[in-house]
Amino acid sequence: QVQLQESGPGLVKPSQTLSLTCTVSGGSITANDYYWGWIRQPPGKGLEWMGAIAASGSIYYSPPLKSRTSISRDTSKNQFTLQLRTVTPEDTAVYYCARAPHYSTETDEYDYWGQGTQVTVSS
Repeated sequence: QVQLQESGPGLVKPSQTLSLTCTVSGGSITANDYYWGWIRQPPGKGLEWMGAIAASGSIYYSPPLKSRTSISRDTSKNQFTLQLRTVTPEDTAVYYCARAPHYSTETDEYDYWGQGTQVTVSS
């Protein structure tokens, strides 16, 4: 059974960089053809796909966020990370890491999810 767990600071100041790590257990992030993604949900809004890294190492970004987002991985730790630069209060959201069996920008295609972590952007 694959399990994902997000970690990182819950409070980030405006203009700083939000950094989150997703630790995966029960399966390798380099195995098969899975895609490991980041998804967020601002308060009162729907889920937003931010980007994903494939088992192959290819990385994909949501166009509106591409200029501010970096996704990477540490295969030795079976982790992948999200960095979101120059944050504003509009980036306040619950951030999830999740797995999809194929490439998709649709959040309902992701079959395994972390529990989510609240990140608030405030001074």
